[in-house]
Formats: sequence, C-alpha cells, structure tokens
Amino acid sequence: QFRVLGRGELQLSVLMETLRREKFELCVRNPEVVTREGENGQEEPRERLNIDVDVAHVGAVTQLLGNRKAQMLDQKQEGSRVRLEYLIPCRGLFGLRGQMLTATRGTAIMHHVFEDWIPWTGPIPQRISGAMVADRPGSTTGYALNKMQPRGILFAGPGVHVYEGMIVGIHNRDNDLDVNVVREKKLTNFRASGKDDAIQLAPPKEMSLEQSLEWIRDDEMIEVTPEAIRLRKIVLSCQERHALSKKLKDK
Repeated sequence: QFRVLGRGELQLSVLMETLRREKFELCVRNPEVVTREGENGQEEPRERLNIDVDVAHVGAVTQLLGNRKAQMLDQKQEGSRVRLEYLIPCRGLFGLRGQMLTATRGTAIMHHVFEDWIPWTGPIPQRISGAMVADRPGSTTGYALNKMQPRGILFAGPGVHVYEGMIVGIHNRDNDLDVNVVREKKLTNFRASGKDDAIQLAPPKEMSLEQSLEWIRDDEMIEVTPEAIRLRKIVLSCQERHALSKKLKDK
C-alpha cells in the first residue's frame, strides 16, 4: 500500500491508465486533499475558480457551487456569456468538472489555481445516489438485470462475471442496495400459449477512470486491471458491511 500525490483527478487517472497499460493490477481509493496543521488547527487548501458560461446556465452553476461551500467574488456579463469568480475549498473541486459540463450542456469553461490555506470548513456533501452491490458471485443474467433496471442505472450487461461486493450499478435512492444479478428464471412444466416477451436491456453505463475517481465514496475502491475497470466496496462481505454500518450508527 502506498500514497500517490497528484494535481487533480485527471493527473491521477493518467497515472492509473499508464500502470494499467504496463500490465499492473491495482486498487485505488477515493482521492483526498493534502492538509496541514496550522496555528488554529487543521487547514486545507483553497482555490480561485474562474468559470465562463452562458447566461441561461448561471443559476445551475450557482446552485452547484453553493453546495460545495464556494464564495462568489465577482460576476461580469459580456454579451451572452457570464464570467464568474469564486473561492472554493479544494475538496469542492472533486467531481465538479463532470457535473458542470452536464449542468451547462458542455458549454462551461472553468479554470482554477491555488489561492491560500484556510481552516477546515467541515464536510462537503458527496454524491446523492447510492450503489447497487452484488450480493453473490456468478455471471449476470438478462432475467436478473431486467428486474434491476427500474432500481437504477446498470454498469454490467448479461454474461459478465461478478463477485460479492462488486458495484454493478447506480441506485435511484441515496442508500446502497444489495442485489442478486445472477438469478436465473425458474423453469416449470407450465407453458403459456404465447412466447415470453423479449427482454429489453438498456446499454450499460461505462465510466472512465477519471469519472470513477469522482464517483466513489469513502467506503469504495476502483479495481484496475489490464482487462477491465471495476468498482467495489472495500469490505466485500454483505454481512460484514451491515454489521459495520450498524456499529457506526450505534456510536
């Protein structure tokens, strides 16, 4: 186990992809900012963020940054574009680029640079959606995946080998959900007059290394191999995860 320091998710993802192409296998936890001890306790870095965006998307950008404890310094309009200037904790930049492009339909331009050190600003909300986690090993089936489609967005299609603790999708709600994606349809002696409807599965969502770094929580990891990129829980066993969660709630 070793610690890697880098400048943002992009630089870390480039390093991971380089190791992957060199046939290395590794697991990566979610990124954290480098902190230091100041005169008044723990301090974290703060960045000066400049954003150029269409007037129509200013509200979406403002709401997005407000949840990340950003402070607006200036706002200037030039024609149909608006230039926004913020001071934001470095932790607030994790996953911001992808969400910014989604909220502005790919029209936003952003740049940030180190400003200073500030006292620790407290927790910053992570992703709002939970994960769908496989509760047993095996190969996924179309029958089981079809049952899971209403629950969220899937990462895997049929015929993919999964193991207990592997993340197989994004849950619609904020809690994690243990799912059985290897279930097969039970065969009986009864036959219907018509044929079963063909299963229609949405294409699985593919996430890059950079997107995976932005998405995972503190209790999750990225498993990187030359053949595949998988997301998993640090504690693979369902029973152990539930026991640990209950212990934390009791405290």
